Amino acid sequence: MIFIGIDIAKSTHFASAVNSDGEVLVKPFKFTNNNVGFNLFMDTFKNYDLANCLVGLESTGIYGDNLTTFLFEKGFKIGRINPIQTDSLRSSNIRKTKNDKIDTFLIAQCLMLGHYTLITEKDIQLIKLKTLCRFKFDVKKSQSKAKVQLVTCQDIAFPELANFFNDNLHIKSSYALLSKYPTAKIIANTRIDALTNLLYSASRGHFKTNKAIALKELAKNSIAMDNPAIGVQIKMLIEQIQMLEKQIDLLDIEISNIMEQLDSPISSIPGIGTWLGAIIISEIGDITRFSTSTKLLAFAGLDPSVRQSGNFNATNTKISKRGSKHLRYAINRAAQLIIWNDDTFYQYYTTKLAQGKSYLNAIGHVSHKLTRVIFKLLTTNTTFKK
Repeated sequence: MIFIGIDIAKSTHFASAVNSDGEVLVKPFKFTNNNVGFNLFMDTFKNYDLANCLVGLESTGIYGDNLTTFLFEKGFKIGRINPIQTDSLRSSNIRKTKNDKIDTFLIAQCLMLGHYTLITEKDIQLIKLKTLCRFKFDVKKSQSKAKVQLVTCQDIAFPELANFFNDNLHIKSSYALLSKYPTAKIIANTRIDALTNLLYSASRGHFKTNKAIALKELAKNSIAMDNPAIGVQIKMLIEQIQMLEKQIDLLDIEISNIMEQLDSPISSIPGIGTWLGAIIISEIGDITRFSTSTKLLAFAGLDPSVRQSGNFNATNTKISKRGSKHLRYAINRAAQLIIWNDDTFYQYYTTKLAQGKSYLNAIGHVSHKLTRVIFKLLTTNTTFKK
């Protein structure tokens, strides 16, 4: 067997190879984290039998995801290594030296000792799923920002319009109106039949002539200043919001396709739909990385922070909020939903409220309980049972 150790970095990786006897076959070499570098790696090992090769990489964030996927699709067997294992081997050496070249040999040594988890097709799918979920977070954040900007502009261009749409500008009828007639002055000068046709069509018959008349009257008496530049901003913001909505829909389709392939037991938990389930399992990744549910809690940043000094130990502390913020969001959101979809969790929640806990504190306890359930289901690959 040939053991290939790769030390991962953001822009440049190092790799080396040894055989089962510890003989160095390939001295440490550098290759870039791009297509040129990946091809250099392949050229280096093109004469080796892939079935007899085992690649080792440390589990160190996102920088190795592209390389992992690339090598897996090329047919390499890949072992994921916990950095604790390489640190342990490094500490056993007298000089405790750490550099990229030496680390490749430590990683190869971990492979030889069997201190790794073999990466499967499921792991590759989870990498892709995490990328999609995190990108959707970014898109939704951009959309939310654009919506806030739209409301701000509308408060200048036609401040009375929000009340006309029951304080919700972010509906199809409002967007259709503002895309064509973005300011109060333009609406005031628009014919009633044009306004009626637009509102009737956009609202699917809900808004009729009387609403168009009321809208035009409202626009005539508006306190809005006449600023054509604001109208341009409004049109562009609506286009941006709608474009981002289309992107979210496309991401949802891709996420749903991967979730169907994975068929994870996370989907059996009441209240956890495709979106929350995708975030949870993609952020967790390989559940065997966590030996206990307590470690999973810590990874999500749901464990209590420690406040201790001398003989003082705080008894009332907040959660640490370390680890994956995306996982923490998803579990907390799922906790808010499961109490209305499962009797056991609802009783647990109401019990905490009866003990004098605040809403957020009670939800925090539910999140802890839910995390333990998630750990159990993913570890045993069993579905949730009420």
